[in-house]
Amino acid sequence: MIRPESSLGNTLRAWRARITTEDVGLPATRRRRTAGLRREELALLAGISTDYLLRLEQGRALRPSRDVVAALARALRLSTNETCHFHLVAGLLPPTPQGIPQQLPPGVERLVSRWGNIPVGVFSASWTLLSWTAMWAALLGDPALRPPEERNLVRAVFKEPSGKESSDKESSDKEPSDTGHSLFPVEQSTAEFKAALVADLRITHGAYPHDEEFRALMAEAMSSSEEFRGLWSAPALGSRLGGRKRLRHPLVGEIRLDNDVLKVPDHDVRIVTYTAEPGTPDEEKLEYLRVTAAAQPALPLSPG
Repeated sequence: MIRPESSLGNTLRAWRARITTEDVGLPATRRRRTAGLRREELALLAGISTDYLLRLEQGRALRPSRDVVAALARALRLSTNETCHFHLVAGLLPPTPQGIPQQLPPGVERLVSRWGNIPVGVFSASWTLLSWTAMWAALLGDPALRPPEERNLVRAVFKEPSGKESSDKESSDKEPSDTGHSLFPVEQSTAEFKAALVADLRITHGAYPHDEEFRALMAEAMSSSEEFRGLWSAPALGSRLGGRKRLRHPLVGEIRLDNDVLKVPDHDVRIVTYTAEPGTPDEEKLEYLRVTAAAQPALPLSPG
């Protein structure tokens, strides 16, 4: 069985071996017998003594401080998941992020830009729409025409109808409404979808306990929606968020699409796509929207 201190030392040595002087901006020196940074180089970058780093790698120092672990993680260029693992093998709780990421990583932005022929939207962990393709706007309505607070799926799904809106909702239980072109007109009212959405929000709540905007959003949903309160207090978890969805579009009428939700864990965003089954009238309708839609690049939005 591997002892915890041995695991910490082995982990440090393995990460040190994969980093080169070029990676961290140090001048190249004479030919090395082993790959990676020398121990004294890593110690210099992390601001600790070489002797202390040696004791950590040999398992003679068992409990580095949180500041030392953070400094070593920065010097070793660790990813988010690697930094969490480093804290755990050091006997520390992983750091808690202060806020939900509201910016798209460059890789995701490039990926979305290459999916211009299909409806794609990128949501934050609080289910606020951050970016979308021109086809998303053509299918679901242009988010740029709505204020930032209306680009949140939680508000759209758990908005409590009243008066005429309530009777309209009752009549729309059988057929999707064809009046207007709202921002989220896709049929999202199934109990399964709502349970899955709340389950995902619980994960976000645990990951970002200090995010004030998210806490305010949850408080708003709790105060305004009895259904949300019930789902939030229920112990059962929901299933997948995607599935077969339908909407009634003002140009093509009713259209049924496959909805998929892809998560990007390191940056905690959700990529939502809508596609049609090949060879169906739904594919023809989606193609018609693509042809008629104005060519628009994905638009990254600032939070709020």
